[in-house]
Amino acid sequence: MDILLLLLGFICVVVGVFGSFLPVLPGPSISWVGILLVYLTKAVPVNYWILGISAIITIVLTILDYIIPAKGTKKFGGSSYGIWGTNIGLIVGLIAPIPLGFLIGPFLGAFLGELIYDNKDHQRALKAATGSFLGFLASSFMKFIVCMIYLGLFLWIVWQNKYL
Repeated sequence: MDILLLLLGFICVVVGVFGSFLPVLPGPSISWVGILLVYLTKAVPVNYWILGISAIITIVLTILDYIIPAKGTKKFGGSSYGIWGTNIGLIVGLIAPIPLGFLIGPFLGAFLGELIYDNKDHQRALKAATGSFLGFLASSFMKFIVCMIYLGLFLWIVWQNKYL
């Protein structure tokens, strides 16, 4: 049973790393579940400090994940259309067979969203799309860093308990 929990935990942590860029997967939350699973094994004693601190970090990061792109868009004069365009553009960019689609898609989506909101002012749409894109990048980077830390933490816990 311990091997199954370790395998599921590792899968969760790795999926969490990919989820740091994909908007449909809550990356840090999935990675945290991976850490929880390693502590559910019989061989690893539960460390409530690690679980508690990492849970608080995950909750705060999940909240910031919604605030940062919105603030970036608003700071550059954008609307909710730009935020929605960023998310839709990311999904389309991931599906479309173009190089770096996950970067091009959010920017184009935000730009088109802002043009739908106000098709007369192209300069404002470009500025708002830039803000939305920068917010998306900042949020994704933060999630990626935390997920990589969780992956390292998972591997360290497994290594300390002689599973590797």
